[in-house]
Amino acid sequence: MGIIQVKGLRELGVHGVLPEEKQRPQPFEVDVEMTVDVSTAGETDGLDDTVDYSAVSEAVSRVVRNESYQLLERLAARIAEVCRVDQRVTGVRVTVRK
Repeated sequence: MGIIQVKGLRELGVHGVLPEEKQRPQPFEVDVEMTVDVSTAGETDGLDDTVDYSAVSEAVSRVVRNESYQLLERLAARIAEVCRVDQRVTGVRVTVRK
């Protein structure tokens, strides 16, 4: 197993409970740490044999930018869901900063 980290993704989004948080986009910063079996990719050096973290980064940015949640906990859970779309991801840790 290995860890792939994507840190410092910055995106504007509309998330929060307060009325002013629902009216205009605010900056969010996201870190994602994924547990991945790296044995095959470690041997082949092939992108097809591992998680495409560029695609993960884009998916995370889309969630922050295009979806809206009241709680940061729900936003973090949703980000974890999109990270686990690739079944090679066996664990995810998400940090969201507002």
